[in-house]
Amino acid sequence: MTNHAITVDPELAAFIEEDVLPGLPLEAAHVWRALDQLLATFTPRNVALLQKRERLQEELSAWHRAHKDAPLEMDAYKAFLKQSGYLVPEPDDFAITTANVDPEIASIAGPQLVVPIMNARFAINAANARWGSLYDALYGTDAIDQSGDLAPGADYNETRGAAVVAWGKAFLDDAVPLTGIHHADVTSYEILDGALVARTSTVDAELENQAQFVGYAGKASAPTAIVLRNNGLHIILQIDAAHPVGKTDPSGLCDIVLESAVTTIMDAEDSVAAVDAEDKVLCYRNWLGLMKGDLSETFEKGGKPVHRTLVKDQVYRAPDGSTFELPGRSLMLVRNVGHLMTNPAVLMAGGAEAPEGLLDAFFTSLIAMHDLQRAGGGNSRAGSVYIVKPKMHGPEEVAFANDVFDAVEDALGLARHTLKIGIMDEERRTSVNLKACIYAAKDRVIFINTGFLDRTGDEMHTAIEAGPMLRKGDMKTSTWISAYEDSNVDIGLATGLSGKAQIGKGMWAMPDEMAAMLDQKIGHPKAGASCAWAPSPTAATLHATHYHSVNVQDVQADLSSREAASLDDILTIPVVHRPNWSADDIQAELDNNAQGILGYVVRWVEQGIGCSKVPDINGIGLMEDRATLRISSQHIANWLHHGICSENQVMDTMKRMAKVVDGQNEVDPHYRPMAPEYDHSTAFKAACDLIFKGRIQPSGYTEPLLHEYRKAFKAKTDTPKGEAL
Repeated sequence: MTNHAITVDPELAAFIEEDVLPGLPLEAAHVWRALDQLLATFTPRNVALLQKRERLQEELSAWHRAHKDAPLEMDAYKAFLKQSGYLVPEPDDFAITTANVDPEIASIAGPQLVVPIMNARFAINAANARWGSLYDALYGTDAIDQSGDLAPGADYNETRGAAVVAWGKAFLDDAVPLTGIHHADVTSYEILDGALVARTSTVDAELENQAQFVGYAGKASAPTAIVLRNNGLHIILQIDAAHPVGKTDPSGLCDIVLESAVTTIMDAEDSVAAVDAEDKVLCYRNWLGLMKGDLSETFEKGGKPVHRTLVKDQVYRAPDGSTFELPGRSLMLVRNVGHLMTNPAVLMAGGAEAPEGLLDAFFTSLIAMHDLQRAGGGNSRAGSVYIVKPKMHGPEEVAFANDVFDAVEDALGLARHTLKIGIMDEERRTSVNLKACIYAAKDRVIFINTGFLDRTGDEMHTAIEAGPMLRKGDMKTSTWISAYEDSNVDIGLATGLSGKAQIGKGMWAMPDEMAAMLDQKIGHPKAGASCAWAPSPTAATLHATHYHSVNVQDVQADLSSREAASLDDILTIPVVHRPNWSADDIQAELDNNAQGILGYVVRWVEQGIGCSKVPDINGIGLMEDRATLRISSQHIANWLHHGICSENQVMDTMKRMAKVVDGQNEVDPHYRPMAPEYDHSTAFKAACDLIFKGRIQPSGYTEPLLHEYRKAFKAKTDTPKGEAL
């Protein structure tokens, strides 16, 4: 369909006119005219920003070639970065002025999910993950030892169940302690004169902090649910003496339900494989269902059909007898794509593909108007639309996104700053100019976070001429990483994000390793992060216990007075000037990288799966998306460029690892083996190109090659659509 100077794919046009616009105060002609104007106005700026990225990279590479094999002289390096425009002047002190922000973002610290929006079932599961059973999370994972008498087994293991209950009640003692007794001692709970009373066979007790009791369900004398709150997060004690667990509990307590995924990023970027109008419509259609509240999905599980919908808000009685609601769903943000990619869903004059980031800004905002019109707000009760914007390089690109959001608001008749922005601190030029980046969107910023994988990928590509990079396993202990993580929090606090916006940390990548997650991920709230990414609803429930142990607001108050992280440390390049790795060390690194690349790419290119649990070389499932692909491909590209390995060695490794990946996927009926006909495998060729052409990819991104190969594969074969974890 041609509208003005743009041509819109018929599938996208029909979706917008027939599904999105009914119920909105906008006519189709206005929408297409507004999109045409948006593209005409901002595409040239978009192109110019990408050209500036290329210019800066060329200058950086030339500088590193000129100074190769010499110790980094930091003052000279910073002088060069300032002269080139890579480092910009830092703005004077300021505080963000973002308004109309929901408490889930502004003031409640807790887990955050990121889920591929192309899969309706996963999107519904994530939205419904606001609440999770602690007992189920403990019983079904290695958070409780799974050996010997505690092994889960096919049937319910009462010994394991008892260990779960003991863990849960110890958690209650820490989070919502009683006066003089333990929760394990309680024989009944009762509401008396607006206060929670916990009875034992000999004594009555109250909460040490009675303000933690906020509501209940059922009768005051025999409640079926008790609502408690600690550090801003709710805990619901479910009581049912007839329940299989409750009947074995002295108090009838059958479950502890935790407020878990307080927020969820519905992702249309790194975790999806969206390369054309068909894919984009699938993303937008699911976002529409989430914003209208009517998204549903029917699927088969255990040989039976299951129908899943979005849960409703929950009604409870307050201590004074009045009623109140708790949100049933996670507060949803949507992640748009960055500034780099274009998409054939809309063509401009001359047939050029439209910048995909502009399309996402326009269409996800248009769709979110359905939520803004719902009485009381089905998602945002504050009347905002939350858009996470990834892969921006520096404050000029953030300012560009801010201007785009202004224009979209004007086009759709939205009040200024209705559209909020989350700035992902995952590119080096953003990290070293973060204060200026936040300033560029100070009236609408609601989120900054760190992302180790993309940030490391950009670190490698930016300084690819500086020398061979550290092994991946050593990267997490390198100087720049800790400084980068600390600086993100330091600058977020200095610019007034606390109490107004999220300061986030990245993903725990091993969804089956929950004991290790419980041990380690508490470091995120201790570092001052008000949210951190969890790989599943179950992981979110377990991670929620960390926010009961750590009061993030108190941590942020303490951190606000520490000395800011060093820019010099952030700029320290993780190269090894005189590598002394053994041949076995080098081969092990290549094997690990190649297996991860192939395991992810084969699903992306040939099945359209953008995020999945990919077995690593040791068979441990890792959550993989394009960020993990970027670091692995850039790492081999770097080592190739500096002669640590040869092209023949890499190709031999790729072929050997292709056989490993084929074996790991042999039970998948949709899987196409890569070996031994490597030349006929689209996925194998794509994976090789990501390495052998990695040095010339823009910012080391994987999207251009993945899109090219995915579109080619779709053109020649019918492929199943969807995402799988």
